Amino acid sequence: MQIGSVDVEQFSRNLARLIEEGGRALAAYLKPREEGRADGMLAEEIGEVVKTLGRVAEYWLEDPQRAADVQNRLGTAYLELWAAAAKRLTGQPAPPVAVPEASDRRFADPEWSSNQFYDFLKQAYLLTARWANQLVKDAAELDPHTRQKAEFYMRQIANALAPSNFVLTNPELLRETLTSNADNLVRGMRMLAEDIETGGGDLKIRQSDASMFAVGRNLATTPGKVIFQNELMQLIQYAPSTPMVLKRPLLIVPPWINKFYVLDLTPEKSFIKWCVDQGITVFCISWVNPDAHLAKKGFEEYISEGPMAALDAIKRATGEDKVHAAGYCVGGTLLAIALAVMAAKNDERIVSATLFASQVDFTHAGDLKVFVDEEQVEALERKMAERGYLEAKSMATVFNMLRSNDLIWPYVINNYLKGKAPFPFDLLYWNSDATRMPAANHSFYLRNCYLDNKLSKGKMVIDNSTMNLKAVQIPIYNLATREDHIAPAKSVLLGCKFFGGPVRFVMAGSGHIAGVINPPAKNKYQYWTGPRPRNADLDGWFAKAKEYPGSWWPDWLVWLTKQAPTEVPARVPGAGELKAIEDAPGSYVRVRD
Repeated sequence: MQIGSVDVEQFSRNLARLIEEGGRALAAYLKPREEGRADGMLAEEIGEVVKTLGRVAEYWLEDPQRAADVQNRLGTAYLELWAAAAKRLTGQPAPPVAVPEASDRRFADPEWSSNQFYDFLKQAYLLTARWANQLVKDAAELDPHTRQKAEFYMRQIANALAPSNFVLTNPELLRETLTSNADNLVRGMRMLAEDIETGGGDLKIRQSDASMFAVGRNLATTPGKVIFQNELMQLIQYAPSTPMVLKRPLLIVPPWINKFYVLDLTPEKSFIKWCVDQGITVFCISWVNPDAHLAKKGFEEYISEGPMAALDAIKRATGEDKVHAAGYCVGGTLLAIALAVMAAKNDERIVSATLFASQVDFTHAGDLKVFVDEEQVEALERKMAERGYLEAKSMATVFNMLRSNDLIWPYVINNYLKGKAPFPFDLLYWNSDATRMPAANHSFYLRNCYLDNKLSKGKMVIDNSTMNLKAVQIPIYNLATREDHIAPAKSVLLGCKFFGGPVRFVMAGSGHIAGVINPPAKNKYQYWTGPRPRNADLDGWFAKAKEYPGSWWPDWLVWLTKQAPTEVPARVPGAGELKAIEDAPGSYVRVRD
């Protein structure tokens, strides 16, 4: 039986299948909870949201006049929208009361504007979301941390309640459902059940077609050998592609909260391969994916068994005791702290350091600070004590929430409502390949960096010594990315003032990943150079900066080469004192959560 384009019988059969698949998804959710395997953090997280937004509500409701004014503000906006809609109904021109941001892709379908119902719905949503955000901004008595949390939580709620996220209020989804007789919803529910099962009872949203990638097959394929390993890391030495190389090797310290191959994705995107092709002997740390037996490995061990052990190994492998070093994200923070440790001991093996999107001061650390206060850290420490580590999905969820309209809701719509599998994308495959974090190390990092900001204050203690970044006298190349949501440009910029030696500050276009992983052949984005910053005035620095098109990589290579241009014959991994253990990328990186 057909009604319009809908086959009623097929539609009914698909609704029955939808219920069946929904039961499977519910069972996948309930089973680990019935067996006591599910994470109990959700209730605490919801409680934190309710408590924070309750502070906002309390401010507005404690004064009747204040409450009436804010309600009138929203009522007036709705009346304006209603008047505009009424004009449009009579055929009169009526400009929209609320317009999405140019970058907002949720309302790209033409029917959001051409269909008056959907246009009204869109504008009502935008007015309400902006009003709710303004409630937080105008709540004068909130302390800065509570305000930041409230803004973040309000944004997450508004993003979740967007009409684009529901079949009946999204014209594109409704068309898809009717034309496919709801087969899209059946496919989507099946994927939802699979993703809950994969997440062990929690939803692990697939962002890429994982079957298309494998580390060592088409990711992390730059030739090399693992030449050293300990409990925390493997050290990879990459094979040369030039007959001569710079005398001083380069040690890369990646973040331990992600896997190192973000720097060695496909060959055309690989920063590591590019460095090798420029005649640099590259060594890279590949951190272990820790389990419970590494629970007590703290920050000091990550320094001593990470970059310090790597420096010893590089000396044995090449005979060189003067090394360039580079750190990415928290790997850069770790490297900066290691430099302070070395300065306190007069250890001069690292002769220059490059920091990619790394913070040493956390005053302006962005929305990650939403999750760091004494109560939340204590709750997290209690949870980590149960297993000895923080589960990989916890940090992955946090990072996705920072950009939920890019990394969560588009995939909810595409996967579970349109019923379409995501496209293969190497960067999103890497993003989903998260790692665990040992309890002692993660607790130290949260408390000393995000909570108490001890490093830049000169109060952090490592190996019984107080860290002093002013004692770090070597040249620093400090890279920020303009749209960074993890290490905000303002935060990285401020960090320049704490080092004692010369600092070259460079700002790259785009964000935390794309701004760093930007090979010259792509000719994308741009970068800026300027004077060494002395404060957090990003606009002031930009006013004096000079813009250049394309990748910052060649600029960095010129800077690095100037430090020590002497060349030597290329070194073969495993040919020195340290023999090859296995081929790159090694076995540690292959351990999935």
